[in-house]
Amino acid sequence: MKRTFDHAQGSGAANKALITFTFNTVSQGLYIRNGLFPRFPIYNFSVARERLGRLHGPQLRPVRLEETGQHLRSLTRIDAAALGVSREKHHRYLINDGATKGFGLYTGDDCAGYVYIDSSGHIGPLAVAQPDALGAAFRTALNLAAENDSSRVSAFLPGTSDTALSIAVEHGMRITLPMLLMSSRSLGDWSQYLPRNPGFM
Repeated sequence: MKRTFDHAQGSGAANKALITFTFNTVSQGLYIRNGLFPRFPIYNFSVARERLGRLHGPQLRPVRLEETGQHLRSLTRIDAAALGVSREKHHRYLINDGATKGFGLYTGDDCAGYVYIDSSGHIGPLAVAQPDALGAAFRTALNLAAENDSSRVSAFLPGTSDTALSIAVEHGMRITLPMLLMSSRSLGDWSQYLPRNPGFM
């Protein structure tokens, strides 16, 4: 942990954060002693693909992401609105990952958000520039994930996102693993963001 914190300090990181298991109380005590405090739960939701079906309701127009200046600028703008940080290196990695498909999510000509879906049917990260776009973005992501050949569809949903949690439960998704976000200070607006997994914030 000391090496990680030293690396973060050397890189100029302004915040330290991690996702841990909710039931891992010993580790949580260690993190608290080192200045990382519990912020909110994050739940891994999952459902069999055939049970999900086709989702109805407002959706956005998906456009495959490419490593172009226009797409990267849109992604940077969305991340700044949702998390307050740039994640350009993460986007470059995910766009070029053969097991992952990235989509810009559009309303007309405006890129309102983005989502990545891997070959296992897992959704994330997903982010939107405005909180009121999250429902349409998540429905779009669920439909895109259901088009995969994977047997399941899954996503990590923050406990602060009433919209995403409601849509997930309405469509048969169930909690498979409860987790907890811990950080040294508040970290973005998670009503606009769904993480990929604990190791890839």
